[in-house]
Amino acid sequence: MPPIMVPDDLRRAFLRGVASLPLAAVLADRALAQAAAQTLAPISIPVAPGKALNGALGIPAQPKAPAVILIHEWWGLNDQIKAVAAELTAKGYLTFAVDLLGKVATDAETARALVQAMDPQAATAGLAAAVSWLRGHDRSNGKVAAMGWCFGGGWALNAALATPVDATVIYYGNVKKTPDQLKALKGPVLGHFGTLDKSINGDMVMGFEKAMKDAGKADLLSVYWYEADHAFANPTGARYDADDAALAWERTLFFLKKHVG
Repeated sequence: MPPIMVPDDLRRAFLRGVASLPLAAVLADRALAQAAAQTLAPISIPVAPGKALNGALGIPAQPKAPAVILIHEWWGLNDQIKAVAAELTAKGYLTFAVDLLGKVATDAETARALVQAMDPQAATAGLAAAVSWLRGHDRSNGKVAAMGWCFGGGWALNAALATPVDATVIYYGNVKKTPDQLKALKGPVLGHFGTLDKSINGDMVMGFEKAMKDAGKADLLSVYWYEADHAFANPTGARYDADDAALAWERTLFFLKKHVG
């Protein structure tokens, strides 16, 4: 797949704030992703005495808006994820891109170490607090969705099990759950998975579908398969698939609009 190229005149116009570009083009260009990320505000929300969850907040133009929590890949909260949050903010969502790792990794060894060092209980408490905080935000319409990619996809599901959300979007995240765990699920779930993915594979997803059925939640689940590999929606990676990424994003936007507004 050839890299996405943005003409210099469009890049300059975007950086001046006078042009819009497709999300994939922004994500594929480091300078453009950084510019989009800078439209968000850093924020820290209270979780417990002495504990807080950091992240980046995007507030849309309208006075009341549905909210979306975005959970990053194992690379951490980088400009790419913030740029997706900025895109959703522009589309009318109150967005909170959370930081579960505290740092950004640029290589797999560092990313793995950051994930292994993370406290799952603290992450769960932080995401539950974020859902509650967004529901009560004065610019929120009271509805909240959780969305994540890879590491973040699994944690979007964890968030939905920890506290009720109105919708969950999983991009090739770990969905290995038991029926008993899934009984806590309240809102609908949309899953995007790649047929060539060797880790988040067909066996895992079919097991998830069965567990959802056994939990009495089959009607809440929508799964889409793409002839693509893991991380197919990441334009900065070698496994990026432009057509499948665009289709998955279109389906995600439709799902969010249907379930949170």
